[in-house]
Amino acid sequence: MLQAFIALFVTAVVSYMIIKKIKPQAVLLAGGIFLMVVAILMGYPILDSKNTTGLPWFDIFKFIEKTCSSRAAGIGLVIMSVAGFAKYMDHIGASKVLVKVSAAPLSFIKSPYILLALSYIVGQLLNIVIPSAAGLCVLLMATMYPVLTSLGVSRLSAAAVIATTPCLDLGPASGTAVFAAKTAKLDVSDYFVGEQIPVAIFTITAIAVAHYFVQKYFDKKEGVGSETVVIEPQTEAAEQTAPLYYALLPLVPISLVIVFSKLFITSIKMPVVTAMIISIFVAIVCELIRTGDVKKVFSSLQVFFDGMGQTFATVISLIVAGETFAYGLTKIGTIDIIVHAAQSSGMGAVGVTAIMTAIVAAAAIIMGSGNAPFYSFGAIVPAIAAKLSISPVAMITPMQMASSIARSASPITAAVVAVAGVANVSPIDIAKRTAIPMGIAMIVSFVTAVML
Repeated sequence: MLQAFIALFVTAVVSYMIIKKIKPQAVLLAGGIFLMVVAILMGYPILDSKNTTGLPWFDIFKFIEKTCSSRAAGIGLVIMSVAGFAKYMDHIGASKVLVKVSAAPLSFIKSPYILLALSYIVGQLLNIVIPSAAGLCVLLMATMYPVLTSLGVSRLSAAAVIATTPCLDLGPASGTAVFAAKTAKLDVSDYFVGEQIPVAIFTITAIAVAHYFVQKYFDKKEGVGSETVVIEPQTEAAEQTAPLYYALLPLVPISLVIVFSKLFITSIKMPVVTAMIISIFVAIVCELIRTGDVKKVFSSLQVFFDGMGQTFATVISLIVAGETFAYGLTKIGTIDIIVHAAQSSGMGAVGVTAIMTAIVAAAAIIMGSGNAPFYSFGAIVPAIAAKLSISPVAMITPMQMASSIARSASPITAAVVAVAGVANVSPIDIAKRTAIPMGIAMIVSFVTAVML
């Protein structure tokens, strides 16, 4: 079928260009526009009669304008506020204090491989409130890494575990989790509690156990031992010291979102953006009390807005571009082709979900980022789910998990490269040690998501 050939060809070209480090936003937009041009030539409308400009060729750009407008005001604002808050927490030193406090109890554990397993769990929990994968890894390399190596853990084992701490994008602070929740038409807190946590419990346990055996095996095979390492602060931000109670500040937003939800207090609604703004206000008050410098503290608020703006330029633009590409695939009939192929082959909903998850995972490893493939293919999930008569959340959850898990097995992802740079080891060597735990995580997360 011509449509299938065109869809596969354009998808292959787009993937190749992204792999070659060409700006994914531009590539996805170009691919989506080309597919919509083909749809028009085949006689398919781009927009319905209520939204059309009156000229199909202009409707292509009308769709992009509508998508950009709706995403910037909806899911975009949520993700931008989260990113701005994370930047501010890093600026005032709260993130570093939280990591230090969390890593301190690990020094009481004597077994190096049990220590590794527990270190992963601590790091993964920290990722819920410190959503930047590379940022969290750098903080852990400055705090947890010296502790691990001084207690008998090899450099490569410690680096591999730290590189996987952000492998599950959990909670309201995760951009992909927010996107998945909105795509499945769920509240972010409901998605986190009802869909992510049950899957995460089994997956985190599996990864921790896998690290215990995998790192032990590699250390024995390679004959490596521990080295005492001290990481010196590299920047002014790293040298910044904040009071111990600042460790609570990054926890404020997620606490507000969970407390004022269906789990506890239902009479009060707490949107994620509102929680972030309240948390920023609390942080500013703490900074005023700590420094007493009104001008400096008020000026520091710009960090929050800069973080929001930077996220619009990177993440939100990628979401819009990904949806444009997905819409182009939809308009030339790709969804019908996928569903028909699934029905004729007898795969059913689970089979299609497995294929979609595998595509996202493979692309994340090759690209070193799970965002572009997840935002692109995640956007077509509701249409596929509707035709297969399943809930969109049943398909989007394993895809969202896979996008971040696979990212941690890629030697070119930012977090792995950052860890390798600080530990002075090869990213390839780290990826070798993360591949098996992440492979196990992929299987466990998929099976658990499908069963639950």
